[in-house]
Amino acid sequence: MLKDITLGQFFPGFSPVHRLDPRIKLILTVAYVVMLFLANNLVGLAFGILFFLGAYFLARIPLKMMLKGLKPVLPIILFTSVLNMFFITGDPLFSWWVITITRQGVYTAVIMSIRIVCLIAGTSLLTYTTSPISLTDGLERLMGPLKKLRFPVHELAMMMTIALRFIPTLIEETDKIMNAQKARGADMETGSLIDRVKALVPVLIPLFISAFRRADELALAMECRCYRGGEGRTRMKQLHLGSRDLISCAVMALFLAGVILCNLLLPSLL
Repeated sequence: MLKDITLGQFFPGFSPVHRLDPRIKLILTVAYVVMLFLANNLVGLAFGILFFLGAYFLARIPLKMMLKGLKPVLPIILFTSVLNMFFITGDPLFSWWVITITRQGVYTAVIMSIRIVCLIAGTSLLTYTTSPISLTDGLERLMGPLKKLRFPVHELAMMMTIALRFIPTLIEETDKIMNAQKARGADMETGSLIDRVKALVPVLIPLFISAFRRADELALAMECRCYRGGEGRTRMKQLHLGSRDLISCAVMALFLAGVILCNLLLPSLL
């Protein structure tokens, strides 16, 4: 299961999505999330599905990678679907004892499931196609106006990027520790829920120690390179907006307009 977590991984490439300005990709990601939450019917969500499928095609990221990244969140999707299906009142479709499934509950469960899948798959494309350095530069440039309020923009962007960068590393470290504990006879897959939680203690302690050691090594490496924050620093690669960035924004605007029209012309079936 840990190997299925792909959040924070970067896949180098030269696709049109890889070559987009990181600032535009951040804006498009936020706009995509807004589009998903604006859609209140299946037709509107179809725009979200079409958008991220097209983005994956242009980025040349295999869909099996997207499906692999969805595996860890399947329990959350199922749990959300069950809650919506059983606890939303409306026209009953099935009733037995205290269990009642309504048409509105089924419809809401489907909407929420599709929305979560699109949300995870669409936002993961940002880290798949953007290197940590580019992501830091894009965040810092977008939050640049906050510098006038003495907000530590560079430090915040650096912390967020380092956190994303080390997610795959910590996952790999956790997998190694769990395999080492299993080789020593630790049983983490059987027993009650309490027993499984107790079995994770020998994993969490060395994981925290390893994480703090890596953080100390990273801080030492940055100090050795005379890192003193963003003040006075220059960039090897300057960010410039191109025609493909403007076209991508126009496409996103069209998709947003389509979702809004769907909400107006095709109201929710609830």
